Amino acid sequence: MVDNGSSGSSDSSPQIEKGWPALKQHIVDNKIKFGLWVTRLFTIIFTIGYIIPIFGNPYNIYYKVLMNNAATSALRLHQRVPRVQLTRQFLETLLLEDSCHYLFYSLIFLYAAPVTLVLTPVFLFALMHMASYSLTLLDCLGHNSWWGARLLISLVEFQSRNILRLCALSEIIILPFTVLLVFTGRAGLLTPFVYYQFLKLRLASQRNPFTRNVFYELRNGLSSVSKKPAVPDIVRRMIDGLLSLTQQMAPVRQ
Repeated sequence: MVDNGSSGSSDSSPQIEKGWPALKQHIVDNKIKFGLWVTRLFTIIFTIGYIIPIFGNPYNIYYKVLMNNAATSALRLHQRVPRVQLTRQFLETLLLEDSCHYLFYSLIFLYAAPVTLVLTPVFLFALMHMASYSLTLLDCLGHNSWWGARLLISLVEFQSRNILRLCALSEIIILPFTVLLVFTGRAGLLTPFVYYQFLKLRLASQRNPFTRNVFYELRNGLSSVSKKPAVPDIVRRMIDGLLSLTQQMAPVRQ
């Protein structure tokens, strides 16, 4: 009888009361998740600092955004694929991860001139994921704490679908934009070709279908426009050429 009672009391781990001690313990137990939250927070801060230059040279801040995004992607990639293996299967698994895609994305534009459009998906993804984890951190402080922050988080989560669609649209629009960057001398000749490979990875993403869905919507919209009798022949030929060029980019829908 005594043994049963003592074992029952020892099995129940002490519950930490809500508040700063609970938050501290959560951070200790979830270092990588908290590290992701911190890097995303800095991504948001630096993006705002680039648009509204209050932290110094916007040129330097732009690249800090990309480096923070690279750090976030690397941490997330470590979380998703912790074991590194020098095999073809591991490389294929790596390329399926969205975090690998955005690590690739950051490296592409680290060697190009600053362009605000490039920061759009980076900022929006950071905002959405940071808001989601911020709710977990606030819960550690207590369910009735920081109602103003909770309201802002709920607004972000309510718009999450629209945010993901905007990210997808940005990813697609940036491809022709990289060609313009080459002609204006703001990016290297290989940038459009490398970004094309990035976009193909995004279109094949298993975790995020929004890029693929928006891509098909744009293609269908352009196809409908080209079939209208009022469209000039030169515009129709340009649209048909674009549709033909992008036909093989996305995998066939199931």
